[in-house]
Amino acid sequence: MQENNKVHWFTPISYAVLLIVGIGIGVFLKGTINGTSWGSGSDNPIPEIIQIVNGKYVDSVKRDSATQKMADFYLSQLDPHSVYIPPSDLAAVNEQLQPNFKGIGIEFQQFKDSVYVSYVLKNGPADKAGLQIGDVLLKADDSVVLSGRKWEGEDIRKKLKGPANTKVSLLIARAGQTKKIIIQRDNVSLSPVDASYIVKPGTGYIKIARFADRTYEAFMQALEPMLKDSIKSLVIDLRGNGGGLLSEAVAIADELIAGNKLIVYTQGVHSPRVDYFSKREGLFEQGALTVLMDESSASASEVLAGALQDWDRATIVGTRSFGKGLVQQQFRLSNGGALRLTTAKYYSPLGRNIQRPYDAGKLQYEHDYFMRIKQDAIGKQDSTIKGKAYKTPKGHIVYGGGGIYPDKWLTSSTVIIDSSASVLYEAGLLNEFVFRYYVSHKKQMEALPNVAAFLGQNQNIDWWGLLNAQANNQQKMELLKIVKYKTIVNRQVLAQLARMRWYKQGLIEVQNSLDPNFASMLP
Repeated sequence: MQENNKVHWFTPISYAVLLIVGIGIGVFLKGTINGTSWGSGSDNPIPEIIQIVNGKYVDSVKRDSATQKMADFYLSQLDPHSVYIPPSDLAAVNEQLQPNFKGIGIEFQQFKDSVYVSYVLKNGPADKAGLQIGDVLLKADDSVVLSGRKWEGEDIRKKLKGPANTKVSLLIARAGQTKKIIIQRDNVSLSPVDASYIVKPGTGYIKIARFADRTYEAFMQALEPMLKDSIKSLVIDLRGNGGGLLSEAVAIADELIAGNKLIVYTQGVHSPRVDYFSKREGLFEQGALTVLMDESSASASEVLAGALQDWDRATIVGTRSFGKGLVQQQFRLSNGGALRLTTAKYYSPLGRNIQRPYDAGKLQYEHDYFMRIKQDAIGKQDSTIKGKAYKTPKGHIVYGGGGIYPDKWLTSSTVIIDSSASVLYEAGLLNEFVFRYYVSHKKQMEALPNVAAFLGQNQNIDWWGLLNAQANNQQKMELLKIVKYKTIVNRQVLAQLARMRWYKQGLIEVQNSLDPNFASMLP
């Protein structure tokens, strides 16, 4: 959980942009290797060009910017997922693969020029110090004014984060009074499993957000209580999971595939073939298994789904996955940055590489992905030509070359696609409505024991009407244009209110409960 200026509703394009950034994690091999500088042989003109530019160019050159652009251009000629990470970004990028971060454990939102606490991690540093949802952050360390001016969310985040065991002093406003709170920063756990629960009698559900360090451990902690409840089937939700560490996906597959079977193998021109097998006796090798996927399920997600599909172990439900069959390895650079380079391809047990073609360039590669997001939003099944066909041991046909094709197609039809819906996002209309409603009803919300009770009390409220009442005259006129999305907006409001009460567990449970397609996804 990170200090962040969260925005929870997206247009398809902004949603796709965020997801493709996340998918940059990909399939990633643990460990790093020290890199070397550009070669200086006579066949490599780059060092000579740089030297001449630095000594003769008409204007001053910002070396960091020029280096970034040169590296980006060079790597873009290789594949869409090899990237240069400048020193200033390296810590944040590496944090994506960690199970925790150093900070105070809050989320915040900024409305107009005031910064509000919108979530406090239970038992985190801020919670222990007494910070609450609804508090207004006025100052940090007596000198940094947080409310009373406009900030970028990342700038606020930098003011609050810091090394473990250091302290930050916050001046807050609560119920009309100011108060100073001293918080000692610490390592804050960030679970890669967003939600887990018994979705119906005999069926467990686990939502894996990413394959970071200790994802396997979190998965097992979610699975074991369900096994004590004697579940007969399991749903693993990989929708929106952009990938991560290959080792974590392999470890989870080992719990689901019986015997000594190939899970995945990697190979490249300079990387000898490496096979990964199921080895130990897994906890759930026999029960019915369903895997939910969408266009943003990528890399390590596709490794897991591909192995389960190739061995006829699971039914894949949803839409065609992203299609990333490349493996990255990170190399340290002498300037403090890093090169995350594609060093191998991964192949499913049947020999499938599911990488989408990228020979038309990175822009076209990303454009194709955006179009698939849009097609799914309007309920249209992806019509892209399938790649090479393979036959599983039981005779099912599966495909390579373009992502994991589901055994059962089910488009979402839930993303708001009309550009006029921007009124919901501009000026934070939806976010501010949800936040203020929760804060003004906090006692009632905190008294609710579970999501079922929450829905029983709130599902029949006319949230669209309340949102419209909060809007100004111009916003009311714009809302009239999207009244056809009223049911979707009502569901979003309920899901985000539940998120403020139970964090991602509440969000996912409400989304699943109100999704008209979800029941048909279950075994």
